[in-house]
Amino acid sequence: MRLGVTMFATDLTMAPHELAREAEARGFASLYLPEHTHIPVSRATPPPTGDGTLPAEYGRTLDPLVSLAAAAVVTERITLGTGILLSAQRDPIVTAKAVATLDRLAGGRVALGVGYGWNAEEGADHGVPWQRRRAMVREHVLAMRELWTSEEASFKGEFVEFEPSWSWPKPDGRVPVLLGGAPGPTLFEHVAEYGDGWLPIGGAGVREALPRLRRACADAGRPMVPVVPFGTLPSAEKLDHYASLGIAEVVLRVPAGGRDMVLACLDEYASSYL
Repeated sequence: MRLGVTMFATDLTMAPHELAREAEARGFASLYLPEHTHIPVSRATPPPTGDGTLPAEYGRTLDPLVSLAAAAVVTERITLGTGILLSAQRDPIVTAKAVATLDRLAGGRVALGVGYGWNAEEGADHGVPWQRRRAMVREHVLAMRELWTSEEASFKGEFVEFEPSWSWPKPDGRVPVLLGGAPGPTLFEHVAEYGDGWLPIGGAGVREALPRLRRACADAGRPMVPVVPFGTLPSAEKLDHYASLGIAEVVLRVPAGGRDMVLACLDEYASSYL
């Protein structure tokens, strides 16, 4: 089983390029970084953590693509991913260029974890129609894939439209798009239609959800996609459970802390699970 790591990288944590280098040196297979462009101070949306107040790191998050570019130049093997990119809040033409550039710098090592978002106020500042954000994410991903793969790319949809255009660089092969979110028919339909995998946050309930995802993929006429439990706090029993389900990669959570704290966690994970 491949083991990766994720950290809520901020201006107060260990630098993400240093984390990538140290994770690769210990044998971890991937590094995923989250995204929040900003956090409105006044909001009605409750924290996704269930806490009374939102943890401070949500408002201090580093840009994941810039951070992963720094990681790309100090590593050679580790997969560099977003976990997750809020694509509805991003211009798809600009983001397609940034991701393709990152993938070129990284030698084809980029994975794009994409999510729909939970903070309605954050989305509103980007002009995201909240009840339509899933459709918007879908179009943004499809438009980016068109720019990544076609010599003369064009797209016409509800949210994205551009005439035949040139856009380089092209990624080295296919950039896998892993969709994050809680299990459900709409998510699994989207994963089966245009995703390359499911990124369940925390990984709870995966066993029960797998038959529904497998059925959605079959209905779409494609093989079952990979499932990558994300942000997992590991134990030997939990990893054995995932392995028994045929899961080939799990992304472990490391604390959003300074270098000493993070390295101690990496060492513990490496000695216990690698």
